[in-house]
Amino acid sequence: MSPTQVIVIVLVVLVIAAVVAAVVVLGRRRALKQRFGPEYDHVVAERDSRSAAERELRDRERRHAELTLTPLDPESRARYAAAWEELQVRFVDSPADTVGEADELVSRLIAERGYPTGDFSDQIAHLSVEHARTLTHYRDAHDIHLRNTRGEASTEELRQAVVHYRALFADLLGEEPVGQAAGHRTPQQRHPDSPHDVTNR
Repeated sequence: MSPTQVIVIVLVVLVIAAVVAAVVVLGRRRALKQRFGPEYDHVVAERDSRSAAERELRDRERRHAELTLTPLDPESRARYAAAWEELQVRFVDSPADTVGEADELVSRLIAERGYPTGDFSDQIAHLSVEHARTLTHYRDAHDIHLRNTRGEASTEELRQAVVHYRALFADLLGEEPVGQAAGHRTPQQRHPDSPHDVTNR
């Protein structure tokens, strides 16, 4: 075999290895995008590079796998659903207090499911593996909650916060997103004076 043939063979092997590596990377990227949805783009925007963001997301998957998550039994699910209904009724008379109560109720549910409830960024990281579709809602609700503690949130923003909390709350309960469950009326279809749905206010 001539030196030229050896060089050609080496080049072909290198090209094949590069193609295989690219396919593997694209496959992993596609899997991360499918699992994390909009959270993938959020993390990419926060990190210095796409590869750094993907390392972060894979680390989240690793840490999530170490958790012992507990599904809710029917009794607990019914208890939380009833607590949320009571919370929505109280919003009419005390919107500022209700947002704080919503934050506490969601935190209790997160803890009961087996997720850490300390640092908010850690909460987001752990929740993102299975609840990425509702994380934007949770971030928005948390931001309004913090502004509410400083007396800076309007009543409309407080209403929005409860709606945002409800999105993650329903996801953790294993329900369909509000307005999308089979036979579930959207807020526009409910009576506008109903005290049981703050999304109408």
